[in-house]
Amino acid sequence: MPKMKTHRAAAKRFKLTKKGKVKRAKAYKSHILTKKTTKRKRNLRKAAIMPKSEEKRVKRLLPYA
Repeated sequence: MPKMKTHRAAAKRFKLTKKGKVKRAKAYKSHILTKKTTKRKRNLRKAAIMPKSEEKRVKRLLPYA
């Protein structure tokens, strides 16, 4: 059986934590930042954990993560 290929787009967007949870960056931080408050932009910097319902799909894209 051939090796499985990692989905490169997913590999750039998601990382796995030590406990196996999927870590992701928050959205809405790329442009039109003038109308967003400093507090809101600061909170968008923090990483978020993927919900359980989505986790299975992401892990399938990252077989060796």
